[in-house]
Amino acid sequence: MSDNEDNFDDGDFDDGEEDEGLDDLENPEDEDRENVKILTTGEGHGANLKRITTTYMTKYERARVLGTRALQIAMCAPVMVELEGETDPLQIAMKELK
Repeated sequence: MSDNEDNFDDGDFDDGEEDEGLDDLENPEDEDRENVKILTTGEGHGANLKRITTTYMTKYERARVLGTRALQIAMCAPVMVELEGETDPLQIAMKELK
């Protein structure tokens, strides 16, 4: 028998009700709500004010940023600097990063 031939036995299919077990999902108000806490505005955690990263960009971060931006420029994204004859997307991305 080849891989393209299907050997299904249609007699094994159970013709039970299709919406079995859906009643639990339709009535969520019946469930316990002890694990839910509603936060009001101002109760959430904000961004950390103290930074633990350095102020320098690593060569890996620079390569990632330049590659991503060069790809965007190649796909006709708007350029954010004045062009002086540059046509290479990587050169334009380097000029934008400076």
